[in-house]
Amino acid sequence: MNRRDTIKTMFIGGIGSSLVLTSCMQEQETAVADLQKGDVLHYGRTPQEEARDERLLSSNFFTDDEMETITILSDIIMPADDQSGSATDAEVPAFIEFISKDMPEHQTPLKGGIMWLNHESNRRFNKVFNSLGKDDQLTIIDDIAYPEEVKPEYEQGATFFSRVRNLVTTGYFTSKIGIEYLGYKGNIPNAWDGVPQDVLDKHNMAYDENMLKNSIKMEERGEIMDWSNYKV
Repeated sequence: MNRRDTIKTMFIGGIGSSLVLTSCMQEQETAVADLQKGDVLHYGRTPQEEARDERLLSSNFFTDDEMETITILSDIIMPADDQSGSATDAEVPAFIEFISKDMPEHQTPLKGGIMWLNHESNRRFNKVFNSLGKDDQLTIIDDIAYPEEVKPEYEQGATFFSRVRNLVTTGYFTSKIGIEYLGYKGNIPNAWDGVPQDVLDKHNMAYDENMLKNSIKMEERGEIMDWSNYKV
C-alpha cells in the first residue's frame, strides 16, 4: 500500500476527521474556488454568512512565502499519482488559507510552525525551507512526519506537521478530486433502480410487478410521478 492509499484508509476510518472542522468544508472550498474565478457565491448561505465569507476571502492571512511553504508541504503530503491530482490541484493551500481565517485557533500554530521549519532549515543548510531542494526538504520532513518515532528536539515540528497533515487530508478529501478518488457516491437522488435481485432472492422477496412497472423508470427519473390511479 502506498502513502496515498494509507492516507485514504485513515481518512475513511475516521482519523482524517479527528480535526473537527465545524464549518462545512465542501462549501468553504467551493467558495474559495468560485471567488478566485470571480463568480458570484451561491452555495446555500444566508446573507449574513455570505457577507462573512466574502470578508474572510477578501484578505490574506499568510504571506506569499508562507503560502509557498504550505503549498510545498501539501504536495509532499498528498502528491499527484496516476489516479488523481495533487493537493495543489485540489486547491488545498487556498482551503488552508481560508480555514486559518475562519478558525483563528490555527493561526499561531501554523505561523509558528513555519518559523520552526525555516529555523531548522537554516540550522542544517543555511537556507530557508522554500529554497531547499526536494531531497533536503524531505530530510527535515522525515524527522517530524512520524509522531511515534520523533526525537524530543523535533516535537514542536512534529506537532506542526501533524496539524498541516490533518488540514491537507481534510481539504483534499472534501474536494472534488478527493471525493472522486475515494469513490464515494453518496445518495444519488432519483437514480435508484431498486434492491439488487440477489438480495431479494436471499430474503425470498419480490417487487409487486405493478409497482415496479410504475415506480422504477430510470428514463423518467426527472419527472414527478402521478400516483392517482395506482392501486395496491
